[in-house]
Amino acid sequence: MKLTVLLVLVLFLFQSGCTVEVQNDPPSGQKVNAMLDNWHKAAADADFERYFSHFQNDSSIFMGTDATERWTVAEFRPWSKPYFDRGSAWSFKPVERHIYFSDDGNISWFDEVLDTPNLGPSRGSGVLIDVEGEWKIAHYNLSIPIPNAIVDTVVSQVDEALKDSTEGN
Repeated sequence: MKLTVLLVLVLFLFQSGCTVEVQNDPPSGQKVNAMLDNWHKAAADADFERYFSHFQNDSSIFMGTDATERWTVAEFRPWSKPYFDRGSAWSFKPVERHIYFSDDGNISWFDEVLDTPNLGPSRGSGVLIDVEGEWKIAHYNLSIPIPNAIVDTVVSQVDEALKDSTEGN
């Protein structure tokens, strides 16, 4: 009898020393999609505050299509303000999007094909961080894909434009 009580006591002590890990729900691509769609809509609606609320912080990065366009949010905010003030900043309509998650579910990265009236077919990619249950943009890169059939022509035009810009300085 004493042995049984001792065994139960030892098992109880081992069990009470075990930790139980509570798993949160796996990350949802739907939440990321909804956040990114809302972010793009905020730009189309010229909703400056809502647009910038989707970034993680002022150190987050936005990379535009021009080689000079690498901004922290603190730098991007004043640059973009006139576009928002005119009543419509820009309009990016997602056509296709691929979303991925880190093993721990706290980081997401994505790429998207965008239909835009001013840039034509474009592409965006970025990194999102889960901040207290909300996805926030840490880094976004906007680009214009160039068909391989015309890449030589475009490279020549870029070289010429860069040459002209350095001669003007």
